[in-house]
Amino acid sequence: MRHSRILPAVAVVAALALVVAALPGTAVASDVPALRAAGTVRLVLPEPTGPHRIGTVALHLVDRSRPDPWVPEETVRELMIQVWYPARDVRRFPRAPWVSPALAALINPAGSGVVLPLTHAHTGAPAAPGHRPVVLYSPGFGVERTASTALVEELASHGYIVVTIDHTHDSPLVEFPGGRVATSAVPPPTGEPGEEERLIAKALAARVADTRFVLDWLAAPHRTLPNGLWQSMDQRRIGMVGHSLGGATAAETMLVDRRVKAGANLDGSMSGRVLTAGLDRPFLLMGSDGHGDADETWVAFWGVLRGPRHQLELRDSGHMSFTDYQVLLPQAGIPPADLVESLGTIEGGRSVRVQRAYLLAFADRYLGGRRGTLLDGPSTAYPEMRFLP
Repeated sequence: MRHSRILPAVAVVAALALVVAALPGTAVASDVPALRAAGTVRLVLPEPTGPHRIGTVALHLVDRSRPDPWVPEETVRELMIQVWYPARDVRRFPRAPWVSPALAALINPAGSGVVLPLTHAHTGAPAAPGHRPVVLYSPGFGVERTASTALVEELASHGYIVVTIDHTHDSPLVEFPGGRVATSAVPPPTGEPGEEERLIAKALAARVADTRFVLDWLAAPHRTLPNGLWQSMDQRRIGMVGHSLGGATAAETMLVDRRVKAGANLDGSMSGRVLTAGLDRPFLLMGSDGHGDADETWVAFWGVLRGPRHQLELRDSGHMSFTDYQVLLPQAGIPPADLVESLGTIEGGRSVRVQRAYLLAFADRYLGGRRGTLLDGPSTAYPEMRFLP
């Protein structure tokens, strides 16, 4: 079986240089045109709709219990995470950039005429008081932690604490404090039988271990966090969402770690032991147009889910619609015909609004204690969302 909803898509690469090839391991930079535009174009992320202002902080974590799975010479596993949270006061705290400086230089070299977006979050702002659910986010294979910032900020603006994870050497580039950069170490494909399955299994195991380490780290108080942030984390209400392989990571983490109470997969094929073992806790499958009907791993996974389950399909969308590229690439002047394969034909802003509504409804029902009715069946407010099966 080919993991078509796990491995990155070529069409987006030609625009942003973050999703690097149809198979992992392809070099990131030289073969991929960066953003170009006539004049200056300022890219803008959609405004979050919740009542809370947002703070954010990027953190460097070191797991000394294991070597790096991709570069064994690195005797400890280093990660970058970013926490997004409701803020008490954002005055005097600058808005955070969408990506780190090294990544910005890679995807948008000087003279391109494009200005990458700022987020709506303020770096280091003190946390708003409250006891809040925590949601972990894992990106797609070969993609960085900021890929779905529009969805992450929406959750944070509605009262959730969201922790995004960079999976080092799986991501094309991870920038550590001081400007040190770790690049992709995924081996180039050789065409051997079963190679793709072995690669996905290795990446999945590394990502699950990363996630569980992050959970352990979050459980202990830390002075490195902004004022009031650790105290506001409700360790009993933890969920996880991921795009592509990140969605499979969410499910597999739930299988081995009961601290994660609910999970969501955004258009990723399922993989791992969870395909036969199943889950007894709430899970959301949200796919692109035609995914639910075509992916046998979703069919198998659906049959072994024993808890509350939801399967949705966003009409006219593509695999990368569940990332910020849905809105940023059209703003950059990329011809729509070049984006159909990866982003579909749905209008980007509308795509984000629909996704936000259903992801928030899922989080509210199973983590936030707010029932709502949006997940009960089709809505005239969001006709683009199809309920399956």
